[in-house]
Amino acid sequence: MIDHKNQATIIYQEKTQQFHLSNGEISYLFQVSSDGKLLHLYYGKALPEKDYSHLIEMHHRPMTTYRQENDLIYSLEHLKQEFPEYGTTDFRHPAISLRQENGSRLTDFTYQSHKVIDGKPKLVNLPATYVEETAETKTLIVTLRDVLTNVTVELFYTIFSELAVITRSHRLINGGSQVQAIEQLASLSLDLSDADYEWVQLSGAWGRERSVKERYLQQGVQSIESTRGISSHQHNPFVALKRKNTDEFQGEVIGASFVYSGNFLIQAEVDTWDVTRLQVGINPFGFEWKLEPNATFTSPEAILVYSNAGMNGMSQTFHQLFRKRLARGQWREKDRPVLINNWEATYFDFNEEKLVNIAEKAKEVGVELFVLDDGWFGERNTDHAGLGDWFVNEDRLPNGIGSLAERIRGLGLKFGLWFEPEMVNKDSKLFRDHPDWLIHTPGRKENHGRNQFVLNFAFDEVVDNIFDQMCAIIDESKLDYIKWDMNRPLTDVYDHRLDFSQQGEVFHRYVLGVYRLYEMLVEKYPNVLFESCSSGGGRFDPGMLYYAPQTWASDDSDAIERLKIQYGTSLLYPLSSIGAHVSIVPNHQTNRLTPIETRGNVAFFGAFGYELDLNQLSEDEIAIVKEQICFYKEYRSVIHNGSFYRLISPFEEGNETAWMVVSQDKKIAIVGHYKVLNEVNRSYHRMALKGLDVDFEYQIGNQLYSGAELLNAGWITTDASSGQINAQNVRPETHDFDSRVWVLTATEKE
Repeated sequence: MIDHKNQATIIYQEKTQQFHLSNGEISYLFQVSSDGKLLHLYYGKALPEKDYSHLIEMHHRPMTTYRQENDLIYSLEHLKQEFPEYGTTDFRHPAISLRQENGSRLTDFTYQSHKVIDGKPKLVNLPATYVEETAETKTLIVTLRDVLTNVTVELFYTIFSELAVITRSHRLINGGSQVQAIEQLASLSLDLSDADYEWVQLSGAWGRERSVKERYLQQGVQSIESTRGISSHQHNPFVALKRKNTDEFQGEVIGASFVYSGNFLIQAEVDTWDVTRLQVGINPFGFEWKLEPNATFTSPEAILVYSNAGMNGMSQTFHQLFRKRLARGQWREKDRPVLINNWEATYFDFNEEKLVNIAEKAKEVGVELFVLDDGWFGERNTDHAGLGDWFVNEDRLPNGIGSLAERIRGLGLKFGLWFEPEMVNKDSKLFRDHPDWLIHTPGRKENHGRNQFVLNFAFDEVVDNIFDQMCAIIDESKLDYIKWDMNRPLTDVYDHRLDFSQQGEVFHRYVLGVYRLYEMLVEKYPNVLFESCSSGGGRFDPGMLYYAPQTWASDDSDAIERLKIQYGTSLLYPLSSIGAHVSIVPNHQTNRLTPIETRGNVAFFGAFGYELDLNQLSEDEIAIVKEQICFYKEYRSVIHNGSFYRLISPFEEGNETAWMVVSQDKKIAIVGHYKVLNEVNRSYHRMALKGLDVDFEYQIGNQLYSGAELLNAGWITTDASSGQINAQNVRPETHDFDSRVWVLTATEKE
């Protein structure tokens, strides 16, 4: 990742107490005020090193409060800040709210010291980006202190050398003698000098996750959040602020993401002077953390990405960061196996012979991994029972899970299992033995989701029990893969072990428990490929990618629906992280009949697999499946590690979608083009490609095209609908739900 073209620098001007973080591509500047407050100066394209104190503007304004007596100029209400607080002349939303024992929430954190270190410190018990060489980053740690409470906060700023990335987090340390209640602690607070931005978010619901939604910033507060205990299907923990002339390939954009898997809040507050305050952090709704004397609290990591090469430039930065410095372990960059999952083929109706029969056919067509989904454990005959009992269902698999795994492995396939570790059914041995392990509020009726309830992962004993059960199965079956599901949000949130004053900690403690179980499993079984899932994409977030390098993008496996889902997901997440499978038709979510070619052409651009019974396919369909798997195996390294370009948006064009991926050396490119409905006598179409080398010639089929032609004149996408479809036509027949994938192979010009 590091070729030392750029070098991160953090320069401190002692005379002005000004900090300048830069890597030759971006600059981030702030300085200490005369009374110790951190005032933001600039964030954006790299600036030369000099004094930028003149960027601080102060004027007298009526109806304003001021920091110092006999002064009518210096007010925090009209200044951009790094760590704002409410009630000390700033009336906007703060980065921190700390309730003291006397009920006051006033604090006055001022500069004490700072240090600059090479590399990047780990966040204790939290997922975060990381480095493998200290030269990859520099980190600035600024210490502020509130004198009255003797609470200090450490502000962490890490800038990457080779990426336009700055990460942020905060650590509170209670050095006083009284208990402090943290009501809010944003991981990032960024004040921008104007409001001339479009806000971009990824929102939806089950089956239609991460649709691209855009709106102009307005005075007031605009936000997305989760209060569900998971990052949620509804809103992904990501926003982009783009200039109004920015498109996919040009213009300024700031992307912000949150490395966390629980309740979050991302908001932009625009004041009536058009200053924008962007904040990212744990959602203060339902949150309160009791900070005892000498205790610490660390906020999860927020990530800032700047691009002046449009939305696609921002996305490529996120992709590279997440692929190489968020995902971990041997599967980080290793080719992902082609898998088949039995769920839509069998649901709960299976036995060992039926599964082996599916696996035999899978081996024949070139599949590499067989995954047994829900129903193999406990008394799991319906979704009313069995969760929490992670031992084999002997009615379905009387010879045990080890026997099945051995037979699957004997075919030359890897073997994987589905787990839902965080859940329990009341009809289970675990619940009968430990009814108090359920998350519930005493004296109140529990609310279920999918006939299941949530285990209290804030409780170490619960996590340890599930870990031991999972280890027994992993060891018996020598697992290669785990699909970790989570099929409902949290309700009735309460922990009977904690004091009433700590009930606001339960949501966060739960997430830490999930991370703890993941960490123990990943450490013990580094060879296992984890895929996270939450009824599809309900917990597709950067926090999960730290433990599981791929996520099931959506339970909606319909290829046409997946165009929007995968397009939106690509704004932030690399293709290697997007679980994408060819499923049965009629599709089980939409009842749509889509050609198997199109189902494959969409699923290629992700972590590829199948969700069907191959034995039910025709000979012609099996031949196509074999071709698809051969194609994917040949090009999966390019797809997962190349540069991805979005060409035509399904959210704008509606009837068409296009994207492409280009290898790092620009010698191979793969273009996908998709049409939802056929048209009559349509116009001719060309599409400008991206990322190619102008000095290369590219072979497409039997023809050669210069990189310059494909980038500028474009590639012809006209099909047989440009004319009379039934007439004599030189182009292949076209139809609804049509698609084409082209491979471009480069040769250098002579």
